[in-house]
Amino acid sequence: MEVDALTVAFGGVRAVDGLSFTLEKGAALGLVGESGSGKSTVASALLGLHRGTGAVVGGSVRVAGTEVREASDAELRRLRGGRAAMVFQDPLSSLDPYFAVGDQIAEVYRVHHKASRRAARARAVEVLDRVGIPDAVRRSRSRPHEFSGGMRQRALIAMALACEPDLLVADEPTTALDVTVQAQILDLLHALRAETGMGLLLVTHDVGVAAESVDEVLVMRRGRTVEHGPAAAVLGSPAQEYTRRLLKAVPRLDVPRQRATPEAVRARAAGRAAVPETGEADRPAGRGAVVLEAVALRRVFGRGARAVAAVDGVSLEVRRGEALGVVGESGSGKTTLGRMLVGLLEPTSGQVRRDGAAVSGVRPDVQMVFQDPVSSLNPRRAVGESVADPLRARGERGPAVAARVAELLERVGLDPAARDRYPHEFSGGQRQRVGIARALAADPRVLVCDEPVSALDVTTQAQVVALLDELRRELGLALVFIAHDLAVVRQVSDRLAVMRHGRVVEHGPADEVYESPRDPYTRQLLAAVPALDPGLAALRRTERRRPAAR
Repeated sequence: MEVDALTVAFGGVRAVDGLSFTLEKGAALGLVGESGSGKSTVASALLGLHRGTGAVVGGSVRVAGTEVREASDAELRRLRGGRAAMVFQDPLSSLDPYFAVGDQIAEVYRVHHKASRRAARARAVEVLDRVGIPDAVRRSRSRPHEFSGGMRQRALIAMALACEPDLLVADEPTTALDVTVQAQILDLLHALRAETGMGLLLVTHDVGVAAESVDEVLVMRRGRTVEHGPAAAVLGSPAQEYTRRLLKAVPRLDVPRQRATPEAVRARAAGRAAVPETGEADRPAGRGAVVLEAVALRRVFGRGARAVAAVDGVSLEVRRGEALGVVGESGSGKTTLGRMLVGLLEPTSGQVRRDGAAVSGVRPDVQMVFQDPVSSLNPRRAVGESVADPLRARGERGPAVAARVAELLERVGLDPAARDRYPHEFSGGQRQRVGIARALAADPRVLVCDEPVSALDVTTQAQVVALLDELRRELGLALVFIAHDLAVVRQVSDRLAVMRHGRVVEHGPADEVYESPRDPYTRQLLAAVPALDPGLAALRRTERRRPAAR
């Protein structure tokens, strides 16, 4: 692949501005940057996906011998899926929900090869098996909704491999996957590259993911190259200030939780380290009273032989002003537990207690910040109206509501004048701030945050985490921080609960759990967290090949 002076403009906005790079056969390059830096726009340009969209593309893009800008539609069809393939961020929207996964892979193969249906189906089973789908013959007949998130991503990779491409473009292939599944996908890409000799272009906002997977890193900002070189050099000794800020914003497992002044929190969120910090968390004076408690909580879905205990006998307590981190893989029961704590789900057995008394249903004193602010905010209403809902629900009216909305938006770092804008006019991080403002409108004592930063880039992620931590300290809020990213959870949690198969397998002070994990499953989770050092990443890949803990 050869890219020379690539430009992509949408109207008056130049999303990519003079980008140049090459990728040799068998090599791997990571495009890294914040949301809006132009990474995905570059990935789409490599396969001519901007054609017909109104985008103005300039410069030269040559992929597997094809000049993409000058190629005919027929030539592009032969290139896409044949010589070069793309794995998109969201496999659920990339796969047709009505057709079996094997049939969809077989269709790609038949488009590029004169093969019978039987031969194409056999090829589909072969590549599904190659990417680690168990019982590939049977699972090839399953539809996408019958696969887990990690299995759907493997299915997309299988589809991309069907025609043995020279180049694989992976656009955020592990976003929102839990750490163990993410590690499996990254290990798979590494192994496939070694086996087939294909080139890999990995687009990601997660610097750790890049360190795990690529030989070279190209850091982008506002459509331009900031820094480009070997991964070890760029990530180990970055030459540019922007790259250094990006790296400082990455949550680290090897850095104990530090808290000091609000200025230190904001500096860390901005990627600076100029403010001295203390090594201990500055919690509110004294240990707070228990404000929220789970007592032998159990939630079963389904009946009879199909019954599944999503949460099975969990007992936890949350004290005023403290942050409890809840971690585990997808399907471990984290979100079900969070919804029961808020009152969105009734437990099959056990109790949720607030101030020592058993309660049921949703109450203002415990509020939830959801994972996806796009789906939790009404797209047809201005954000100010969404923030005002809890105020109006308790009877407030008139100018007092408008004043309180303005105060809340300002409190979470948004311009109060933005109250009349709609959710689609905000970035992902800004939408999450709107969700936090709406939760604060009810004057809660506890915030239950369900994967609040999982789909955000590292700098935006750091800003939202810093905001939540600042609110906890200043307002005396208790936080239940649910996440699959153990590095993020370490930055915000006083105590940690590790869940697996609906049960808590380890629970204790966060630093103790991180530094001396007792349960093999906790150690397995920690070993799957991406490392910024490519050498350490290679060692961890070797470790992960050992038999998993039972």
